Amino acid sequence: MAALLRRGKGIELKSAGEIEAMRAAGLVVARALAEVTAHAKPGVSTGELDEIAEQVIRDAGAVPSFKGYHGFPASICASLNEKVVHGIPSRSEVLADGDLLSVDCGAILDGWHGDSAVTVPVGSVAAADQGLSEATKAAMWAGIEQVRAGNRLTDISHAVETAARSAAKADGATYGIIAEYGGHGIGTQMHMEPFLPNLGKPGRGPKLRVGMAIAVEPMLTLGSADTEELDDEWTVVTVDGSRAAHWEHTVAITEDGPWVLTDPDSAR
Repeated sequence: MAALLRRGKGIELKSAGEIEAMRAAGLVVARALAEVTAHAKPGVSTGELDEIAEQVIRDAGAVPSFKGYHGFPASICASLNEKVVHGIPSRSEVLADGDLLSVDCGAILDGWHGDSAVTVPVGSVAAADQGLSEATKAAMWAGIEQVRAGNRLTDISHAVETAARSAAKADGATYGIIAEYGGHGIGTQMHMEPFLPNLGKPGRGPKLRVGMAIAVEPMLTLGSADTEELDDEWTVVTVDGSRAAHWEHTVAITEDGPWVLTDPDSAR
């Protein structure tokens, strides 16, 4: 779940054993998102996808971290088309061919949080929408590569921005980079310090250390980066109605580099 720009204090450092516990939570989230992705087809509602994710999470002995968080009513954020983040799933919101759906999911297992997001093409999507999603995913991975001890926080930000702008140039597109919402520290809580911007100059912010865990989550649009929050006080949409994509992984800093805790294929 994307964090809103804020100021706070303290960055939590985890032991190797605590990072292992976070890995277990991260794998629960990965399984939930895999099931949601498999079922995200035309005719299926976002409310049904929410039920699928919650079942996977609870079957694993975990708890959905989004449900009840500051009153959020669901286990996933389902952000369709022009919705950027924090979309509320509904039985009345039915997927159609060509939709672009971003799904954000979190779980708590034994007191530790995992948080991840994917963007799912529904049926056959426009090439521009597919390109947007791929560019957002590539920007996330570029940021993850900088989640290393000795770097500064905004080295991640700069890598995300650079990758997004390079993709836009290669695609002949205009990608808006959402600045107000971004990544965040994570561990015993879902949203912790530091807030991670998705753009900026490198070499700024706190120095990254072994034991930190950070959710890297770029959000890009096919137009303006300007957003607004709907009257439900959760759903964030693009002001110009352009489509948006969102990708996220929870990443721990180890002696050997980044460990992507919400990616089943990531080895320590």
